[in-house]
Amino acid sequence: MTKKLQVGIIGAGRIGKLHTENILRFPDVEIKTIADPFIESAREWGQSLGIQHLESDPMTIINDPEIDAVFICSPTDTHINVIEAAAKAGKHIFCEKPISFSDEATMNAYQIVKENNVKVQIGFNRRFDKNYARVKEYVASKVIGDLHILKITSRDPEPPSLDYVKRSGGIFMDMTIHDFDMARFVAGSEVTEVFVLGNALVNPEIAKADDIDTAIISLKFENGALGVIDNSREAVYGYDQRIEAFGSKGAAESKNEIDTQVKLSTSKAILEDQPLHFFLERYNEAYIKEVADFFQSIIENTPITCTLKMGLWLNELLKQQRNLGKQENPFL
Repeated sequence: MTKKLQVGIIGAGRIGKLHTENILRFPDVEIKTIADPFIESAREWGQSLGIQHLESDPMTIINDPEIDAVFICSPTDTHINVIEAAAKAGKHIFCEKPISFSDEATMNAYQIVKENNVKVQIGFNRRFDKNYARVKEYVASKVIGDLHILKITSRDPEPPSLDYVKRSGGIFMDMTIHDFDMARFVAGSEVTEVFVLGNALVNPEIAKADDIDTAIISLKFENGALGVIDNSREAVYGYDQRIEAFGSKGAAESKNEIDTQVKLSTSKAILEDQPLHFFLERYNEAYIKEVADFFQSIIENTPITCTLKMGLWLNELLKQQRNLGKQENPFL
């Protein structure tokens, strides 16, 4: 009988629970341990899923020779230490974005990963969304001709708490990072220039935390195409996730996911469902596909899709953008 891939999950918060429940779908993978400093608050949940080991110390996972891969689902300011420790222990790594808030620390971790020859995948799950993948296919195959304009709308249904904002690294590091990844993914081209306008229009208290909650981002791609991203921390009607690629021969558009496709038309109004509430509902299929890709890469020794190097590039772009002004990509 083939030995199951042994996995440890660090972090039992919202995203850690999502990955845990999704990983249980894979018959060739076993979750041996979940570790979180506040594990007592998640113990009943973990036991209900049949997880045998629920620990408070993440090093329990790092020091376990039976564990093959580590999922880092803890706060961003813990990522670097876990990446380095896991790499030195010879464990493959799946890490939620972003890698860290420090460019120097990120580069050091990158070198340690290379030296220890382990696989690292960063959690850019939207690359695995069937809708965005289809738009990319139409762009890459030139069904819509040469790409001229790429428009991405990404708006959350409600703003996070101020405590979260203060620890998140800011809207660009926490939220827009996915949209930058989508821009590069769909356009098939690197960003050479970025210009940003932003403000705190949803909650003025966010400005006091040195952050914004509303942004318009203009992009110029190496292939000459132009892009625009609009972000908001609060769309009162639901999780607004749309993308449009406009080209010389046509356009491809991905609309919001809704619970049903039923539209009610009466003499008074035309009604249809609101967008799915948030990312857990909207992107769950993509979350499943991204971990399937990670496991396949380990088992079959194939290349990682969302590499650590990709995360390095996005970290650099985000650093440039914090000045809310025009910047050139230093990698080109």
